[in-house]
Amino acid sequence: MKRSYLPGILAMAAVVVASNILVQFLFGNWLTWGAFTYPIAFLITDIMNRVYGKNAARRVVLAGFVTGVACSLIGTQIMLQGDGYTYPAVTLRIAIASGLAFLTAQLLDVSVFAAFREGKWWRAPLASTLVGSSVDTALFFTIAFSGALTWIEPGNDVSWAGEVLPLLGAGPMMPLWVSLGFADWLVKLSLALVALVPFRIIVGKLNTQPT
Repeated sequence: MKRSYLPGILAMAAVVVASNILVQFLFGNWLTWGAFTYPIAFLITDIMNRVYGKNAARRVVLAGFVTGVACSLIGTQIMLQGDGYTYPAVTLRIAIASGLAFLTAQLLDVSVFAAFREGKWWRAPLASTLVGSSVDTALFFTIAFSGALTWIEPGNDVSWAGEVLPLLGAGPMMPLWVSLGFADWLVKLSLALVALVPFRIIVGKLNTQPT
């Protein structure tokens, strides 16, 4: 693997591990802290795709996936103390949900980007991130918090996520995890637009560097 891929791999692994931890903590009523860190993964993938091509982007995704999952599994063995009880830094169920959602969404992102790469510069990163983010959100929150999938990790109590409440406090009655996922998706859509700025800047700088 080319040496120039290493920053992308390290950045991807860091984003996955950080997001696995932060998704367990609420920011307000409907968001988790992970909603603000995970979209960076799509920015990394799209930059690698634009600068090095889709095959390089897939290598970074796969390497980041392996590294991130390994670190997440280590996190399942690290116990933290808080509010009078002990809990793992990363639950096994979240590690599985994150890994499956990440790999599926990121590889889809690579394919969509490749399909739009010959159009205007913003089309490929925007389209790929919107599609990838939507798939990622649906897979992650379903696997991580749906009551129908408690068999994945019976000892992990996620009953709090199944509390039935109005969607985002005002819509139809839904499990809490659906509101969390919907709010997360809205943040990802917003950040997909914001990410076009650093995408343009970073790609420009990398393309002007001597090879």
